[in-house]
Amino acid sequence: MEEQINGPDFWANPEKSQKIMQDRKRVEEQVDQDNKISGLTSDLDTLFELAREGEDVSAELAREIKSLSGYLEKLETQMLLSGENDERSAIVTIHPGAGGTESQDWAEMLLRMYLRWAERNGYEAVITDRLEGEGAGIKSATFEINGENAYGLLQSEVGVHRLVRISPFDANARRHTSFASVFVYPQIDDEIKIDIRPEDLRVDTFRASGAGGQHVNRTDSAIRMTHLPTNIVVQCQNERSQHKNRASAMKQLRAKLYEHEMDKKRAEERKVEDAKLEINFGSQIRSYVLAPYRLIKDHRTKLGVGDVDRVIDGDLSEFTHAYLVWRKTGKTVATGGDKDDID
Repeated sequence: MEEQINGPDFWANPEKSQKIMQDRKRVEEQVDQDNKISGLTSDLDTLFELAREGEDVSAELAREIKSLSGYLEKLETQMLLSGENDERSAIVTIHPGAGGTESQDWAEMLLRMYLRWAERNGYEAVITDRLEGEGAGIKSATFEINGENAYGLLQSEVGVHRLVRISPFDANARRHTSFASVFVYPQIDDEIKIDIRPEDLRVDTFRASGAGGQHVNRTDSAIRMTHLPTNIVVQCQNERSQHKNRASAMKQLRAKLYEHEMDKKRAEERKVEDAKLEINFGSQIRSYVLAPYRLIKDHRTKLGVGDVDRVIDGDLSEFTHAYLVWRKTGKTVATGGDKDDID
């Protein structure tokens, strides 16, 4: 491989050279992983030897075992990303359920959670469309998460999310239940052909919403595209340029049309499965209970996490890993009780 890279004609074929560089990066990552595991196990061997000699290294052993377990779980997560488009970047949309301000605020909390998740994991997040709620929260949001395996990792989030809390908008401090739905689509590159005929598109321009006084609000730069045969609608108003908004909207449309076709294909090929959840309010995949106790419970994997603040701040690793294991094997996580079945 090194001879190929250093050869005089290596960069003459950009497509071929890019593939070789990607393969090289993958091999280097595998070597780094092997070296890290070797280092961690070597440290453990040393600590066990010291323990056999009578030294008290229990604290160091616990720390190293936790470090190795966490790293192995991370590697297992990567190995479980075997879906057809798992390696791709993602497009995510969030919609609040019925309930006005309560659900709109919850939708905005989810938006922040995923943006923090992207930041924690080194992904680039780009909000392409955001419609502000009335008084608080958002009516909808669409954003890109750019980076390897973003789509595969975010598959765990597709569905309805339920929040139970003491409402900050209720003067009587009563408990409220709110819902919001999350959809995730793979970003489709030019290698996959999605036939979009011009006559099947209706393109509307409009003035973007947001803080007043900005250039983006003074021109009809926002784009809304409707694919007439499927009635799929996308829009983008994030960029100042109508051209850039159009390109972003087309990217969203390609992704949604691809997922639409894949859904039809899967529906034809598979039988009805118990694990299949429709995206409608009342069939939530996860509950976030903040009162009268604090617990986040995934209803598919049965994973429960009590550190609510950490999860809402974007640490979804436990839920992602448990979902991928469940998707691959059908195995769930044993947890105590069904506290999340709260009215």
